[in-house]
Amino acid sequence: MKDSEVRSWVTGLGLPGLVDIHVHFMPESVLRKVWAYFDNARDNYGVDWPIHYRFDEDERLRLLRSFGVTRFAPLVYPHKPGMAEWLNEWIRDFAARTPDAVPTATLFPEPETESYVAKALDAGARCVKVHVQIGGYDPRTSELDNAWGLIAEAGVPAVVHCGHGPLRGAFTGLDVFAEVLRRHPTLTAVLAHAGMPEFDAAFDLVSRYPNVYVDTTMVGVDFGTPQPDFLPRMVHFPDRVVLGTDFPNIPYEYAHQLEVIAKWAEDERLGPDFLKAVLHDTPAQLLGIADDTDRR
Repeated sequence: MKDSEVRSWVTGLGLPGLVDIHVHFMPESVLRKVWAYFDNARDNYGVDWPIHYRFDEDERLRLLRSFGVTRFAPLVYPHKPGMAEWLNEWIRDFAARTPDAVPTATLFPEPETESYVAKALDAGARCVKVHVQIGGYDPRTSELDNAWGLIAEAGVPAVVHCGHGPLRGAFTGLDVFAEVLRRHPTLTAVLAHAGMPEFDAAFDLVSRYPNVYVDTTMVGVDFGTPQPDFLPRMVHFPDRVVLGTDFPNIPYEYAHQLEVIAKWAEDERLGPDFLKAVLHDTPAQLLGIADDTDRR
């Protein structure tokens, strides 16, 4: 499948559109630094990582819409103190001027965390991005404990990059995040990249906690090192998998991730109902937009 074929494919499935829970839009100054890191991926990751959608904001939005994405969660994340609240203000403004973007938020362990997370949730944030790897912080720290509680109480999903992929961080690992879930068992958490490469550990958490999900971001794609087989565990939890892509910071076409998901659906244990759920229904439900995803 090519990008140019995605929209007709989505229509053929009988879906009103795609709902992508893992997309990145950021202030230009931040995005340039993120892209610069990927430009040096040979040193940082040991593999080249050419950004496939290196365009301005308007063109990136046009492309998403051309794929049939009707709603998406634009995720931001800080790498140092004093950055998260500013990012929350920026992404709130971005969502206000972008009808198909849901409001999101992020956090970093600092004295102000509880206050600005509460403010973001009160302002309508429907998703919170938590990047343990890039932030380099311990998600179990007491500075985040009340924020986790607020997010859990609000029923808003936290998309949490806590796995070791693509690089092990100071506090990555599903065993570390499992301690957060033990303290906050009602937390709605989406394990970004399905906890890559610890797929077994990720689905252990899915089996133990009713509000834990995994997203598909970069899972099973033809890039980087071979991955453990995802399908044997996923087939037992088809309603706990949601579409995520990492657009625009991916080194291949958007369509490739959808091809992978479609291939999974060929398994007789999944089928077309799984496709409908992962591409639209489950992420729409998590983001609280199940009734308005066909608005455009």
